[in-house]
Amino acid sequence: MKKRIGTLLMAFMLVASTLFAIGCSKDSSTTGQASKETKKEKVKIAALKGPTGMGIVKLMEENKDAYDITLFDSPDQLISKIVNGELDGAAVPSNLAPVLYNKTKGGIQLAGINTLGILYIVENGNTIKDIKDLKGKTIYSSGKGSTPEFVLNYILKKNGLEPDKDVKIEYKMQHSDLATAVASKEVKIAVLPEPFVTTTKMKDKDLQVAVDLTKEWEKVSENNCKLVMGTLVFRKDFLEKREKDAEEFLVKYKESVDFVNKNKEDAAKLIEKNGILPNAKIAEMAIPKCNIVFISAKDGKDSLDKFYKVLEQNDPKSIGGKLPDENFYYKGN
Repeated sequence: MKKRIGTLLMAFMLVASTLFAIGCSKDSSTTGQASKETKKEKVKIAALKGPTGMGIVKLMEENKDAYDITLFDSPDQLISKIVNGELDGAAVPSNLAPVLYNKTKGGIQLAGINTLGILYIVENGNTIKDIKDLKGKTIYSSGKGSTPEFVLNYILKKNGLEPDKDVKIEYKMQHSDLATAVASKEVKIAVLPEPFVTTTKMKDKDLQVAVDLTKEWEKVSENNCKLVMGTLVFRKDFLEKREKDAEEFLVKYKESVDFVNKNKEDAAKLIEKNGILPNAKIAEMAIPKCNIVFISAKDGKDSLDKFYKVLEQNDPKSIGGKLPDENFYYKGN
């Protein structure tokens, strides 16, 4: 009798042990599944090396688990990635935002302004005192088909100079290559953005900043139109699915911009560390001239409308053929 009871007890303990193990296995599996379900996919953002990359650097440094931020040398490298959905958002030249909007039939929205005027005409020499002194000269520039080209053309025309007739403009290089050519004195006159002006002046002590194109823009544009160089856009489908994440990103982006502008020395070290510029000293000197900002689409809409009207009157192709409608601007919460 005792032997039978012992056998039954052992069988009961074995069954209980098995059921407990199965239960734990299910709990563990369920927990793991829940963990996978709650883990957010990183927000994929692109920025260009230069002011847009400089402004985002604090966010890059402190939020690597939440954001996958990639830096590119040229806008051309990221256009297809936005269109085909590889990116959720990007910092892009101001004129590219409406081009993308028209190209995707409303598939992207502008979330804010991140950079104002940063363009300068520099010269290895001392012959240019005024825009009109460019007549008969050759200027080298980057940014064919983007904001620098349209800004320069608009200013030249407003000063009675016809591009490619009165002034020859060569678009052959990226910003970094052009800066190198200027520093080595292969190029005499060029349109350069910051921080490349600072970079080049560090190498070429004879280089003169002949014309501030932001000031020239303000002289000839109407209705207090700001020179907007950079914007931040998101894919519309991303905003519809993850608006809370987009709003959170915009808050962190503004915090990053504020940090860079208020803590130039520390920001410059991060800029060098992340490969946005090769030298922290250059970054520190350039930050005050880079006009790094964050202005929401809501607050910047009036300036953007005026700016895009100027570009459209100058060359409709510069903004994708037509002015964007009201749905272009992300209104936020």
